[in-house]
Amino acid sequence: MSTNSSPVLVQLPSDEELVLKVIPMPGDCNANGDIFGGWVMAQVDLAGSVVPARYTQGRMATVAVNEFVFKQPVRVGDILSFFSKVSRIGRTSITVKVEVYAERFGSQGQYIKVTEASLTYVAIDDKGQPREIPKRDL
Repeated sequence: MSTNSSPVLVQLPSDEELVLKVIPMPGDCNANGDIFGGWVMAQVDLAGSVVPARYTQGRMATVAVNEFVFKQPVRVGDILSFFSKVSRIGRTSITVKVEVYAERFGSQGQYIKVTEASLTYVAIDDKGQPREIPKRDL
C-alpha cells in the first residue's frame, strides 16, 4: 500500500462531510508495518454508507467499488479522517465519493490525503431486492 510520491500537506475539504474518524492499531498492520489495505477498504465502506443511509431510509447494500486509490501508506497511530459526499443519486442507487486524510502521529493538524474512493450503494427491501429511493428534500 505504499507509493513513491512524497506526501503533500493539504487542507481538509469544506464541501464534504466528516463521517468517521479512527486510529489504526498494531493489529491492523501487514508485515511491513503499514496498515492493511483491506482494513482501510473496510473503513471506507463504513464511512461511505453514512450519507446514503439518509436517502435510502432503510436497508442498503454496497454493490460496487467503482474506484479505489491508495495514495500514501497508513501507519499505526495516524488519525484518519473520512470525508464523504454524494456524487450521484439514481432510482435505486447512490454513488458517493470518500476521501481519507491522515494526521501522522506527532504531526496533528497537518493533513495528507492517503486514500480516495468511489462506491455505489443500492436500497434494498426485506428480501434483498432493489427498491426505489424515497423522494425527499435534504
